[in-house]
Amino acid sequence: MISTSTVSHPSSEPFNPRSGSLIERALFNHRALIVALCALVTALLGWQATRLQLNASFEKTIPTHQAFIANYLQYQKELTGLGNAVRIAVENPKSTIYDAQYLETLKQLSDEVFLVPGVARVHMKSLWTPNTRWVGVTEDGLEGGPVIPDGYDGSPTSLQKLQANIARSGEVGQLVALDAKSSVIYVPLLAQDAEGRPLSYAQFSQNLETLRAKYEAQGVKIHVTGFAKIVGDLIEGVRAVLAFFALAVAIATAMVYWYTRCVRSTALVVVASITAVVWQLGLLPLLGYSLDPYSILVPFLVFAIGMSHGAQKMNGIMQDVGRGMHKLVAARFTFRRLFLAGLTALLADAVGFAVLLVIDIQVIRELAVAASIGVGVLIFTNLILLPILLSYTGVSAKAAQRSLRAEAADAAGEERLKLWAWLDRFTRRPYATAAVTTAAVLGAAGFALSTQLKIGDLDPGAPELRADSRYNRDVSFMNAAYGASSDVLAVMVKTPDGQCSQYETLNKVDALEWQLRQIDGVESTNTLALLNRRVLSGLKATPIKVCDRRGWYGRAG
Repeated sequence: MISTSTVSHPSSEPFNPRSGSLIERALFNHRALIVALCALVTALLGWQATRLQLNASFEKTIPTHQAFIANYLQYQKELTGLGNAVRIAVENPKSTIYDAQYLETLKQLSDEVFLVPGVARVHMKSLWTPNTRWVGVTEDGLEGGPVIPDGYDGSPTSLQKLQANIARSGEVGQLVALDAKSSVIYVPLLAQDAEGRPLSYAQFSQNLETLRAKYEAQGVKIHVTGFAKIVGDLIEGVRAVLAFFALAVAIATAMVYWYTRCVRSTALVVVASITAVVWQLGLLPLLGYSLDPYSILVPFLVFAIGMSHGAQKMNGIMQDVGRGMHKLVAARFTFRRLFLAGLTALLADAVGFAVLLVIDIQVIRELAVAASIGVGVLIFTNLILLPILLSYTGVSAKAAQRSLRAEAADAAGEERLKLWAWLDRFTRRPYATAAVTTAAVLGAAGFALSTQLKIGDLDPGAPELRADSRYNRDVSFMNAAYGASSDVLAVMVKTPDGQCSQYETLNKVDALEWQLRQIDGVESTNTLALLNRRVLSGLKATPIKVCDRRGWYGRAG
């Protein structure tokens, strides 16, 4: 309890510790207990924060209930290799891919990538994998095989056969660059390993970087693109993010101190705001969440909001102390004045972030949860804990008197700073009318411009990274060297068992394939109907000329 003989109002009337709301009495009449509980929670959640994992998931970045995505997820096992994948382009800067030393390096790299954890090995593809094949029509009928010819030994004859096989494989522009100076290792990824653990993008990216360094030392250049590499690079940048967070803390601390000139109160505001971040990071693993690279900036937001609310509490206590109040009474009066307003503001922030939960993308929902949790814990750390701590430490007398300097100057009729005097004019009708009119004009202009807002990636590469980042340079190389995009649209035609090769089905698929081929941006198409027609033409016993409405010509014999 508080002794009424030593705590008083400025009018020297004793302060009644039983005054105020029930919440205020429960908190300030048991200050030591509240501080001890907060310290215990901070220690426990700080330990939990050490278990927080930084990872991402390809499935979390897509709207899982959208019709196309739902179909993809339903048939994901049949469509392995068409979703989350990386492309590794191996460039020969001195010559073309038809070089024995280059091909040996490519073989070794392909073998090592094949063994990297998380790779869907069955669907991995490169010039050296057996699923990269060529098919041709000869006088004896259909022939085909792996693009690497049998008995390949690196001789000029073997290289000529390889070049001919690649030309007949249809992989130019896909696995082989248009200028034949590089080739791609296509690496589809598993969402989980054999033990059900999610793919670690940080470890996967680190494995790729190790291979990049190893093989670039052998004279080739490695270019890597794909979702997994973006996330890996973002995770790799976490150390830089932590450095920026430390810089943000330093700048915020300096600004608050410049305003207050009080070391102890500034330190408490910073400690309370950092405590909120610790609580947030500790609650995430406790609730089963991990920290996604796309929500890595949420702790910055929580810290900034905490500093804002903390500065308000500190300023209120400082001014009351400057008017002669005891530090405990000043803390209680400030709590009494600002708790409900601060609570309303923080709850509004939390609800605002929670609205993001309606977006059917898991990564955005997790961002909303993380932000809502962070804003929620500020209620305890900055609206409750901070005033209680300030009731113990108080503020420096010099800083308290300084906080009332402007108020005393107004009371004495002294001239204000020119900036504040100019801003005061906007409380008068002419200036206020001009300000409102200007705001209305700017609002209308902003609305007009918002109708032209474009949503999505407008530039090549990853907008999350710098334009000159290594990843975006790799994307530029891929676009220039291969021409065709890595994006693949899979259209599934579902039939009863055993009827996918029926004539009626193939005829409809054939018509659909032709229409899709006419769409701008479609580089090429491939269907069972097209494959069936080519096989039949190759099996014809007499030489005939084949032409279809796509303009595809061939001669079978």
